[in-house]
Amino acid sequence: MQDVLERWGGKFKNRVFLENEQRYCESKAFPCSHYAARFAVKEAVTKAFGTGVVPHLSWLDIEVVRNSATGAPSVKLSERAKRFSEEMDAGDILISLSHTKNYAIAQALVLGRSCGD
Repeated sequence: MQDVLERWGGKFKNRVFLENEQRYCESKAFPCSHYAARFAVKEAVTKAFGTGVVPHLSWLDIEVVRNSATGAPSVKLSERAKRFSEEMDAGDILISLSHTKNYAIAQALVLGRSCGD
């Protein structure tokens, strides 16, 4: 991630990360680690939907947010991605992320909506 950010800088950041995500990452001692973790989350979410990054589920349609009380990460979908999620009959999206200075990993689980039966 450090190499990508050094080479492409703002162009890459603006294509992949929303303003709040950039602000959060830049506030940290090692921004690259935080960018890498958020990138991993976005990748994991698109794969959990079974689509990967596609026009109706792009990098900017998925925002990694933190619970202000607990610090727990979660994702917030854009309106377009919410519609896609509803079409896929998806419910909650659970994520986990971890990172060190050199590595980042994330997992995502898209739950199906209950049928109510």
